[in-house]
Amino acid sequence: MNLYLRYFDNEILVSNVDEAIDFLRSIQDIDVTPDLEADVRDYAASDVFFPKRYKVRAHVYFIIIKTVAATMLDFKQKKGLRNPMPAGGQDHRGMPDNVMMHLAEIREGWYEGELDFKRVVMIPSTGKHEYRDTKFVARCKATSGQDCYNRIVDHLRGRVDGRSQFPSAKGKNFRFKYLGMWK
Repeated sequence: MNLYLRYFDNEILVSNVDEAIDFLRSIQDIDVTPDLEADVRDYAASDVFFPKRYKVRAHVYFIIIKTVAATMLDFKQKKGLRNPMPAGGQDHRGMPDNVMMHLAEIREGWYEGELDFKRVVMIPSTGKHEYRDTKFVARCKATSGQDCYNRIVDHLRGRVDGRSQFPSAKGKNFRFKYLGMWK
């Protein structure tokens, strides 16, 4: 795992934490304290893949990003921002590697779609409204996973309170499976 560090125009791609700390020490504005050094080491050793931002002074930060990119050019071309997919076709969070591809894939037939959304319901005793997590499952004729999502949401919009919130088709709150060709 490599580390990309950037402070204004100063940037570097290093292969270990010691090189990263040496880079930070070479910048006059950054005071590398033992706490900062320990935090950078902890970040590099952790399973966290989000970029980390460190405050230098008011409104001034430097960032560290974990990457598997081997060169600065690969990093700049957005190669290797995440871990490569394991052989099983799933990333480190267990999500299928090609959800987006399957969502738009044209395949006419029956689909079963499952949608978890926030439904607005009235509480009879108080007369107030609240959001409730609601699961809706439907089978429909569709041409793709996206079409299945659109049909389910269109169906629900006419039957639930207009303030209800529907998740994105690309997120984890919508799942679908192809059941077979229609006759």
